[in-house]
Amino acid sequence: MQEPNLIIALAGEFKLKNLTAFTGRIRREMAGRTFQSLTFDFSGVTYLDSAAALSFVHIEQDCALRSISCHLINLNDEAKGIFSVIHAEALTRAPFKEENAYEGFVRQVGQASVSLARDFVSFVTFIGDLLVALFYTLRHPGTLRGKDVLFYVQRAGVDGLPIVGLIGLLMGLIMAFMSFLQFRQFGANIYVPALVSFAMIKELGPLMTAILVAGRSGSAFAAEIGTMVVNEEVDALTTMGFDPIRFLAVPKVLATIIVVPILTVYADLFGVLGGMIIGVTSLDLTVKTYITQSIRTIQVFDVVTSLIKAAVFAALIAAIGCQRGFQVRSGAQDVGKFTTSAVVAAIFLIVVADSIFAIMLYYVKRL
Repeated sequence: MQEPNLIIALAGEFKLKNLTAFTGRIRREMAGRTFQSLTFDFSGVTYLDSAAALSFVHIEQDCALRSISCHLINLNDEAKGIFSVIHAEALTRAPFKEENAYEGFVRQVGQASVSLARDFVSFVTFIGDLLVALFYTLRHPGTLRGKDVLFYVQRAGVDGLPIVGLIGLLMGLIMAFMSFLQFRQFGANIYVPALVSFAMIKELGPLMTAILVAGRSGSAFAAEIGTMVVNEEVDALTTMGFDPIRFLAVPKVLATIIVVPILTVYADLFGVLGGMIIGVTSLDLTVKTYITQSIRTIQVFDVVTSLIKAAVFAALIAAIGCQRGFQVRSGAQDVGKFTTSAVVAAIFLIVVADSIFAIMLYYVKRL
């Protein structure tokens, strides 16, 4: 005999933890019975979560396939709110983007190119804002926070002396030893000091120092500003009438420009010292001979251009670190993402700038 209506009175809590139990019992009540309509009475329900609501929507869909009308009665306001979000129409919609959708090679290249172009525009825009802030600071020196500059001089410079000195010393040792292995075949050990000194002062000194500063200070700048963005401290500065770029970025940029050339000279000295250790211990050279050969190779032009390169590298490192920090929007994951991006982008720009300097200085020296 067919029942005109099956009424199931619900009572208690309906949630994810007891989802299997109550759905199984409801389906057992429905099994083996024929009826025209099904009514769920929620008057005794004390708690309902979204997982339970979804199970009732699935039961409604099953009833619709069997031509059975399904009704939910005596819903409280909270349950009505949950069912207003979880409904059959939303469950049948296709996803906006298919999971693991394959994108063709051409499309991937296009998306990467657009992203790169937007990143370039964003960086150029930030450089413009930074230059405006620097010119304003030069015109109004009283607005510069001297304590912040000294703080970042210590962070980026003084604290980096041990690692910069160690890397410079090892670079000098390695270059002197490897060049000695080749030059000894021709009895040209006397040229090892010239090679080490020229390579360290001309290229490796500023390049390796800049890469180390990018890894230490560039990432720190991005993480610091990014964390301030997440904590809404940058918004607070803007609300109080401060320019975040002038307040946060300018001291970092000035401090980095000051310390990186000094660190470069420091790395050069340790590189020459490392080469001298090999020269004295393995090449039968005296300290005086090594220093004399090194001084003969080094020209004032090479030292000046090395310091200029170091200053440019420093400006790029600080600028890209601050710019990436301001790009953070929300969450610790964003901070980590843009911190990594700051280091990668800084090293890339350092190499590009070094290549440009190599070409420019070649033609300048020929004039």
